[in-house]
Amino acid sequence: MSFAVESTPLAQALIQLALLEDAPGGDLTSNLTIPPDAQALGIARAKEPGVLAGVGMMRAVFHAVDPAAVFSAQTQDGETFSPGAEIARVQGDARAILAAERTALNFVQLMSGIATATARYVDAVKPLPARVVDSRKTIPGWRILSKYAVRMGGGQNHRFNLSDGVLIKDNHIAVAGGVAKAVNAARKHAPHTTRIEVEVETLEQLREALDAKADIVLLDNMDAETLKRAVQTADGRALLEASGGVRLDNIRQIAETGVDIVSTSGMTAGAGAIDIHLKMEMI
Repeated sequence: MSFAVESTPLAQALIQLALLEDAPGGDLTSNLTIPPDAQALGIARAKEPGVLAGVGMMRAVFHAVDPAAVFSAQTQDGETFSPGAEIARVQGDARAILAAERTALNFVQLMSGIATATARYVDAVKPLPARVVDSRKTIPGWRILSKYAVRMGGGQNHRFNLSDGVLIKDNHIAVAGGVAKAVNAARKHAPHTTRIEVEVETLEQLREALDAKADIVLLDNMDAETLKRAVQTADGRALLEASGGVRLDNIRQIAETGVDIVSTSGMTAGAGAIDIHLKMEMI
């Protein structure tokens, strides 16, 4: 994913919402203590190692407050950095930089936290072929940013929302009347270009899904031994995705069972922020 995520309508709306949240009536402290014509240089540096994501969001925040601000990224999204590394520089109106500082840092710290966590999960399964993908367990409104950060950390994305893919889960199966009925109904009405994925909890349900010719089967909360049996049972007839209870300390064991995909919310819902700070000097 190489597009400028900060240019998307949702990201732009998030920036405006975050700025409104942080300074609904302006930055009182800066307006009282800083001369209106003061110019400053702000340098953002990392205080711990990580993988960068969100430098474009930083730029967009500073430009939202001061379109004339001069912003330059010193580290690019997807790159690793060490403590003390310079992430970015911003030069311009001192009051504007101070008003945008926390919002800009919030975006890059949280997105870099996701990218850094993702890199750990991806590294844990190398060189196995299993793909590491995210889930929809994201902060509401933040999904496009979270999934972008996953890509920057070397992971891959599951579906973005309920509209862009068929994933038949346990409650769909319960209401539809069984695995086969749910898969057949989806197959009958979905466009021919759409793949059908179904979640199963037992090997018996897996066999039903395979007989119904599901394209992808999500193996929910199965232990390693059951996953191995599932891989043998499927014998290449469908892509197999392992999900549920995936952690950094067990993802390799899961990937070693031979599944094609391992999905986890640990990269997004479980990631913390990377410590990046901004220091200013008058110019």
